Amino acid sequence: MNNMFNCCKSPNAIDGRADMPPAKEWTAEDAATKIPATIEEFLACVIAMYESNHDGFQDKFDAAVMGVEPRPDGTPDDVWFNWRGATINTLIDFFQDWYTWSPVVESGLQKIQQFSWLYYQNDAGVDFVRRQGSGRLMTQYFVVVNGMKYDDRSSQSLVREWEKELGDKMNDYIVPPKGFQTFNEFFARELKPNMRPVTAAGDDSVAVSPADAIINMIDDSLSVDRPLNVKTQKITPRNLLHGSPLAEQFNGGTALSCILMPDVYHRFHAPVSGRVVEADEDVAGSYFGIEDFPKLINGGNVGYGYDYSVFEHFRRGYVIIKTEKYGHVAMVPVGLNTIASVIFDERFKKVKPGDKPIPITKGDEIGYFQYGGSLNILLFEKGVFPAVRIPQGEGIGKMNTKPPAGEQMGTTQFGY
Repeated sequence: MNNMFNCCKSPNAIDGRADMPPAKEWTAEDAATKIPATIEEFLACVIAMYESNHDGFQDKFDAAVMGVEPRPDGTPDDVWFNWRGATINTLIDFFQDWYTWSPVVESGLQKIQQFSWLYYQNDAGVDFVRRQGSGRLMTQYFVVVNGMKYDDRSSQSLVREWEKELGDKMNDYIVPPKGFQTFNEFFARELKPNMRPVTAAGDDSVAVSPADAIINMIDDSLSVDRPLNVKTQKITPRNLLHGSPLAEQFNGGTALSCILMPDVYHRFHAPVSGRVVEADEDVAGSYFGIEDFPKLINGGNVGYGYDYSVFEHFRRGYVIIKTEKYGHVAMVPVGLNTIASVIFDERFKKVKPGDKPIPITKGDEIGYFQYGGSLNILLFEKGVFPAVRIPQGEGIGKMNTKPPAGEQMGTTQFGY
């Protein structure tokens, strides 16, 4: 997963906060009621929380630093950051550097990887950034402040750089007459008509990929409440679906993950036809805290053999479709590592049990992610989807060009 990044429109991240005082007036107590509006305010907030040990911030950060693991063998220099012995100044300098850094297609994951070593196989580190408290609030605030850059017209230079790197792939997309005005607008770009024809459009027995994705089988014997170990993978549908009563429908069923790389199309679509009987755009969750992030990347084989139960805790939405003959199918869009914008079409933002079901056709757009790597988890009822079936002659993947002798294989996964 060579590039998963930040997002986001701040209203989708943390709601109901008041306007900011100037950074010089910032106190630890402000953190509970206000969102920093600038990087200066964010850094002042972090310092205030540390110096006052607000909600145990200093204790938890120091414990995280004490638990930092040694550098794993084979870790490239450019993605490594040594958090051993880190101080509050280290943390402040890191966030300042991250804010001024601009991602490109090939190195967009760098800062996330560097930050992840703070909580790599480190329970105290995970507790600091993911559990409820000031450390998690810190990561939420950084997501908001850093994401504001990509809603600003000053991000157009980054758009031009990405367009150049994507080259001919940009021919697939609709470009506004005056070009993309912000990086987030570019990131949520739309395809030209018929660029992704829907397979077997008239055959409801054929489920299709919801996005330009890398597909992994997670589990073929789900339990609604009890995480089951299946080839080291486990998942709990009830938590993924935010406690929905319909989670019971997926007992014994199948789960797939569809991982989106940041250089591809980032809108997601209905995998089946039917009626949307329940949906929620915004299920609050963490942005950081994947304890073994390198395993998710897995040397370029993204997500294979990974424990997907971690994504029950990440920012996500969900939609449940009732089909005519194949039971319920659920899709859970998940934002990974700083993605706070999981945006649904207006029709699907909130469909409560008992609401009038909304008809949907396979391939219809449901929503999109802003700026970052992400995934959609699909859930099927028991016996309905036992395996991924691919007819002869259909594509099963795109290969990378073999590098010349002595050169290292690149990490880009695929393109469309």
